[in-house]
Parts: sequence; C-alpha cells; structure tokens
Amino acid sequence: MTTLARTGTPISDADPFALDVLENPLPFQEELREAGPVVRLARLGVFGMGRYEQVHAALTDWQSFQSAAGVGLSNFRYEKPWRSPSLLLEADPPHHDAPRALLTRILGPRALRTLRNTWIHDAEDLVDEVLARGTAFDAVTDLAAAFPLRVFPDAVGIPGDGRENLLPYGDHTFNAFGPANSLVDRGISRIGELSAWVDAQCARDVLTEGGFGAQIWTAADRGDITHDQAPLIVRSLLTAGVDTTVNGLAAVLYAFATHPEQWQAVRANPSLARTAFDEAVRWESPVQTFFRTATRDIEIGGTVVPDGHKILMFLGAANRDPRRWKRPEEFDLTRDPSGHVGFGMGIHQCVGQHVARLESEALLTALAARIESIEIDGPVHRHLNNTLRSWRSVPIRVRLA
Repeated sequence: MTTLARTGTPISDADPFALDVLENPLPFQEELREAGPVVRLARLGVFGMGRYEQVHAALTDWQSFQSAAGVGLSNFRYEKPWRSPSLLLEADPPHHDAPRALLTRILGPRALRTLRNTWIHDAEDLVDEVLARGTAFDAVTDLAAAFPLRVFPDAVGIPGDGRENLLPYGDHTFNAFGPANSLVDRGISRIGELSAWVDAQCARDVLTEGGFGAQIWTAADRGDITHDQAPLIVRSLLTAGVDTTVNGLAAVLYAFATHPEQWQAVRANPSLARTAFDEAVRWESPVQTFFRTATRDIEIGGTVVPDGHKILMFLGAANRDPRRWKRPEEFDLTRDPSGHVGFGMGIHQCVGQHVARLESEALLTALAARIESIEIDGPVHRHLNNTLRSWRSVPIRVRLA
C-alpha cells in the first residue's frame, strides 16, 4: 500500500480479482482493512472498503450508495448492461419497492412453513441415497449442490429438465460483476444458450401452479407488479437462489469437516443448525463483494468519494474484521453471528435468506441424525469466481452414527 500525499488516501496496486487473490483472499483483505476505512484500488479505478463499520454503513444507506447503477464494476450511468438489470439487486426505491415487498411475502418465514416438512423429508432421502453408495463422497457435488437443485427449482415451479443449467448461468452472472477477465471469458461461449433457457423458465405457462413463480404472476394479475416485471422477478430467483445457497452449504460442511468439535455440538443440539449456517456465511462469506455507486460526493474516513464513482464493498473482509468480531478467523458456534453482512444489509439484504436457512437446517438435521463424524478425505479445490467464494470439490469421509 502507498498513500496519496495530497489527500492521505491509501492506494493499493493489488488486483482483488487476480486468480491467486480469489484463491485465497484473506491476506489481501487483512491488508485492505489495516490500510484504512477506504482505499483507492488503482488498477480498477474504484474505491474499496474492507472494514465492517464502513461496509455496513454503505449497505444500509441506499440513498448515498446506489445499486441502480449496477452492483458490479460496470457503471450503468455510462454503460449498457449485458442483460436487463435485476429488479431486486440493481434497482433502488421506488422501482425496487413493489418487487421487494412481493418476494418478502412469498419467501418469508410464514410462507416457508408449508415447505418445511417436505424439505426435511427430501433431505433425509438425499442423505440415504448418498450413504447407500458409501461413506466417502464429495460434500459439494453430492450434498451442497444436489440438495438445492432438488428442492428449490421445485419450489419455484420450473420443470425438471435442464436444471443443470442453473449453476453455470449463475456462475457467469456473478463473474460478470467483476472485470472482463479469464473467468468471464470462461462462460461467454454458453451464456446466450443459458440465458435463453432461463428466460424460457420464467414464462407463466411453464411454471407449475402454486409455486413461487406462479405466485409472482398472480401478483401481476392483482396489479401488485406489472406483467413486464413478473418474468424478471422469477429470473432473479433463478439467478441468485441456487449458487449462493450451494456455496453456503459447502462452506458449512467444510467447516464441520475441519472443526469436528463443532459438529459434535450440532449433533448434541440440532437446533444449532441454523446458527451454524449463519456462522459459516460469516466465516466463509459465499458472496465476497458487491459494488455501489456514489450518488454525491461522500466523505468516508477523511477521503471524499466523488459523485458517480464506484465503491467496492468487501463483505468477506467485513465479516472477519477484528474490530467487530472476536477471533474472527474461528468457526465458533458459541458466537452470535447475527449482524454479519454475508446476506447484505438494509433494503437490499438477500430476500431469499430464509429459504437458504431452511435448506441448510433440513440438510444438516438429516446429516446429524445419521453421521457421527466428518473428516476431509483428500485435496479440496476451489471454484474461482469474481464475486462468489466457491468450492469445486470437498472430498469427505464420514462415520455413521
């Protein structure tokens, strides 16, 4: 880090989207936090924030830190987005209000009670299927990816064929929030085909009666939203409702495989399953970064971020900020992880977080009833993404209870 003498603003020449940094972002994040409350990221031409106080403040101040100009590096004030902007992530009030209110109702805890027993049984069935094949398997492909792809598309109401498209589509969408690097190039050849498939699933006549998608179209009939908005809101579910949960589940399973005493705590008290998922989201931060755009000249820690400039919020760095958390590097179920910014904060906080928590609770409860211990059973591999902290493979071996 260097410091610009005229303003006193720390300047970093590091590339937070370099592949080696994405592989292990923790050293860079610590350097960012210690440099100051806001740092100029010279290679990107943006400002970065890694401390909890400033990240939390930016997430909750939508009037000053705009989402409608894009939550990626691309600035929609000056650039055309590659797809229609999300009505949830990439919109601010008043355009954000009706879609957000609708999904808050559809995906809220009360509405999800009807799915609870079904998902618990689905989790038990999946665990039985996996264990029938043996006690050594991959926590990512066999559990963390398999369970959301089994239950969430059913809840939305899309057909069974083609669900494997959801993960590569989401992977490219989250990569596209970053710079045009090799990770973006990786998905370009298929994105036209994948986008067409996802868009087709959002049509009214494709969605099964009673699912989340059909409820969105019914809301359009009532006038709660427009009919033009309905397919875009369904698309938001399919874009952000799978990858993030897959990575959260992979994170909590990896945490238990590397912290056996914490797994025993859940086995002794299954109600800790929900705490475990939130602590894993804090500890691992499946969503690592999001951008905002200054709507005016904003003073942050002695630095003025000019109107129209991008600010990169490092959610993962904030979730391990020792100014906010004691022993932040530890995965600890005695901690109260509430307040973490892994789901965002404020009006743009993840509207599907209750869905993710229920999926995690169902899967962890099913595992706790059958499995006494979990351990790593080979090399683990990351799946690099510009926005997400992902796993490609976490081989584990379990001992049955």
